[in-house]
Amino acid sequence: MDLETGSRQNHLRKQSWRAVLTLAYQSLGVVYGDLSTSPLYVFKSTFAEDIKHSETNEEIFGALSFIFWTLTLVPLLKYVFIVLKADDNGEGGTFALYSLLCRHARVSSLPNCQLADEELSSYKKEIPNLALSSFGSRLKSTLEKHGVLQKFLLVLALVGACMVIGDGVLTPALSVFSAVSGVELAMAKEHHKYVEVPVACIILIALFALQHYGTHRVGFLFAPIVVLWLLCISSIGLYNILHWNPHIYQALSPVHMYRFLKKTQTGGWKSLGGILLCITGSEAMFADLGHFSQLSIQIAFTSFVYPSLILAYMGQAAYLSQHHFIENEHKIGFYISVPENLRVPVLLIAILAAVVGSQAIITGTFSIIKQCSSLGCFPRVKIVHTSSKYHGQIYIPEINWILMLLCLAVTIGFRDTKRMGNASGLAVITVMLVTTCLMSLVIVLCWQQSVFLAIAFVVFFGTIEALYFSASLIKFLEGAWVPIALSLIFMLVMYVWHYGTLKKYEFDLQNKVSVDWLLSLGPTLGIVRVRGIGLVHTELVSGIPAIFSHFVTNLPAFHQVLIFLCVKSVPVPHVGPEERFLVGRIGPREYRVYRCIVRYGYRDVHKDDVEFEKDLVCSIAEFIRKQKDDSTLDVRTDGEVGNNDEVMTVIGTPSTNAEGVHICSPSPDGLGLPEVEEIQASTANQVKKRVRFVVPESPKIDDGSRAELRDLMEAREAGVAYILGHSYVKAKQGSSMIKKLFINYGYEFLRRNSRHSTDSLMVPHASTLEVGMMYHV
Repeated sequence: MDLETGSRQNHLRKQSWRAVLTLAYQSLGVVYGDLSTSPLYVFKSTFAEDIKHSETNEEIFGALSFIFWTLTLVPLLKYVFIVLKADDNGEGGTFALYSLLCRHARVSSLPNCQLADEELSSYKKEIPNLALSSFGSRLKSTLEKHGVLQKFLLVLALVGACMVIGDGVLTPALSVFSAVSGVELAMAKEHHKYVEVPVACIILIALFALQHYGTHRVGFLFAPIVVLWLLCISSIGLYNILHWNPHIYQALSPVHMYRFLKKTQTGGWKSLGGILLCITGSEAMFADLGHFSQLSIQIAFTSFVYPSLILAYMGQAAYLSQHHFIENEHKIGFYISVPENLRVPVLLIAILAAVVGSQAIITGTFSIIKQCSSLGCFPRVKIVHTSSKYHGQIYIPEINWILMLLCLAVTIGFRDTKRMGNASGLAVITVMLVTTCLMSLVIVLCWQQSVFLAIAFVVFFGTIEALYFSASLIKFLEGAWVPIALSLIFMLVMYVWHYGTLKKYEFDLQNKVSVDWLLSLGPTLGIVRVRGIGLVHTELVSGIPAIFSHFVTNLPAFHQVLIFLCVKSVPVPHVGPEERFLVGRIGPREYRVYRCIVRYGYRDVHKDDVEFEKDLVCSIAEFIRKQKDDSTLDVRTDGEVGNNDEVMTVIGTPSTNAEGVHICSPSPDGLGLPEVEEIQASTANQVKKRVRFVVPESPKIDDGSRAELRDLMEAREAGVAYILGHSYVKAKQGSSMIKKLFINYGYEFLRRNSRHSTDSLMVPHASTLEVGMMYHV
């Protein structure tokens, strides 16, 4: 599955206007599904309990004014014109902001970072020539010196991630239930509740059950559905304005917000939790930036989505301003303003639009969990890539079914949009507050702007969001406790996993042995070298891991070619295939011991096919060939134990280096080494075929390198053995009760029920050797 190249095309190529407009059209189905369905429940949630619709119309005019200015200031001004510019190499979202800060201030939570990672093309800062202001320099040094602030920054990013996951539970329930609630106009009140919940549950079960097929199979329908829905609500809104109250535009004045709060007082403040729902889905514009382009998202929102939503809300307000005596206050909302002969087709379109909006937030939840896992903040889960063309379309089975159960529990437990809206509103506004806080740091540290500009950004947008946050938080007992409870659970899981992973890495770091120890093994233990390649998986980027010393002291033998393999993530969204491998030699050439570090970005697709082994061997061969080549980019590892510093060489994958060493079937053309046999040990029936290294004519390699290449090919012919560490982590004696609880029970439970770090490489069971070791941390 070759997804590496396609994953970066969106933001690397120059796009014509036709391409930009095509992306803008496609973004309607992916980005704006959630935001476009908010008219279904905003007025209904606003007038659910705290305020009443009176004949003076001050409440409905004030609510419309709040909706208009909230949509204008938050999605339009904040996200479209400011936040979208804070992309991380074309990617957006909470972790994109955190990644930018990690690179500019060195506050990364990843323990195995190297100076070599800063040489990545996507790692380099965009404004390298400008010096930070005096305040910016002090802020940067303060963040780098104090571990507490670094942890707080990580927790802030994780809070945003947890609230996004909570929104992945609440938004599908709220959107689908609100769409289905249109049936209440067709039957008696005592009967419609018995129909709404089962129908909503059936739709939700079908939605989650179809996730494993991927959105690409039906994704072409998403944009037309959202376009049809937006045209539908804007047309109905325009009809209601012209038919019921053509002067409704006067209610957009901010004066009506003041009158609204003056009349309703505490009730009006509490009702802001319902008005807040008009901006649900705004964060998707930034989170899904990597799938489209900044310009395409701006065009789609400003030219189509924003005007359609404003017309829809104005139309509802115009209708309600002329209808004050509605027998059932729960009918104040969307469907009551739809002409009666259009309600059935509008109901069907609304259900389809709600499914599209739910699909977008579910996919976004999968994406944020993958990013957390890449940064070592979430247990490793099975990630299925449902499309070979679009790198962001993934499916996580375990998370999918957990989300479905939680979503059904919310739907059956609440059974009304009021409490669902309270819960969803708090999750949405918390993510926005996190984005505002991180953006203020990005303005100073990354954009290198004045601190006063950052303060103005925080004060202006933070005040608006804090007002809505307080109105949502006051509804704690009326549904707002759900996202808080879900976030606490996910935060606990993330913290325990991150803490245990960090302690495990610290144990490895403290107990690693030097290269000198490895070189001195021969005469002391009588080490035997057996045929084949030994791949030792480790999290360390330097030194010899304790798991290998434990193995070799109990079984004094290892393979004729030994490779210490580290697969790690770096705080950038993508690592180019040409910079994928870092390869170095451990000890003298005749020992045939190498280190290979495979680097992935937090949005990269890990290679999950049999080509990984071939790429790995080719990268070692290319390293051997380039040792005397001055054009090779060498970097020195930091933190090595002992006196033998390792010089690492950046090697690309064979697909990106046509002039490098390749493995291919024999042909009469090209210069190569003598033919050898390859045995595919991963299959039950061993299949033999003749293969060889094809070595470019220039530069010429010496006899020593040729012999080294021949040994490498012979070792591959003998087979590859994967030596994996199977660690059991326990808190050391004298640890506190909380640490024992976290490590001995929490982390160990998560470790036993998560995937191994090498599962994505499809390591064959027949060639796997697991070495058990107890870690006392």
